[in-house]
Amino acid sequence: MNRERDLYPPVKSWLEALGYTVKGEVGAADLVAVREDAPAVVVELKLGLSLRLYHQAVARMALTDHVYIAVPAPRGRTARRILLENTRLCRRLGLGFLTVREDGRVEARCDPGPYAPRRNRKAETRLLRDFARLRGDPNAGGATRHGIVTGYRQDAIACAMHLARTGECPARAVAAATGVATARRIMADNHYGWFVRVSRGVYGLTEDGRRGLADWAESGAD
Repeated sequence: MNRERDLYPPVKSWLEALGYTVKGEVGAADLVAVREDAPAVVVELKLGLSLRLYHQAVARMALTDHVYIAVPAPRGRTARRILLENTRLCRRLGLGFLTVREDGRVEARCDPGPYAPRRNRKAETRLLRDFARLRGDPNAGGATRHGIVTGYRQDAIACAMHLARTGECPARAVAAATGVATARRIMADNHYGWFVRVSRGVYGLTEDGRRGLADWAESGAD
């Protein structure tokens, strides 16, 4: 579909199958559908999803609560993610979301209406745990030049700094000195390549660790 008006016939047919009388370009609306036993429906037709499309659709909600956006069905590897993210957004805004396939089939991803999302308690708990684990506010200006500073990374930096000061050290001593209860696991997992197991329960710092420690110390992540 190369033109917005190519979307009109399939969307009109879809609404007519639901018993609506449909007309295009009514006032500021791309499409208006009317049925005696239902509120008027307005559809905004566009060749792609954009902030401008959402602005227009929200403006049409001053006319009716039953507003849809309609776009060609996305294709390619990112199509599923695009559909999922925009369906969620439409539900949040109270909009309906239609996609039109190349063969003219219209698929309703969601219908207009109030939306009351359920809180994800596990995600909320994880967010607060990550918040509490961070020391200070290392990402205040966005990501550092070395990436996002996480609580896990801060714990790894604390372990690395201790080893840089003391040399090879038992994991339990690192944990006691830094307050990082998971020091042994962090050094054993060696996610960043900073640590080396010298002997059972004893760890040292690699050259990558010394370089990484210098980089992150400059960024203020410690």
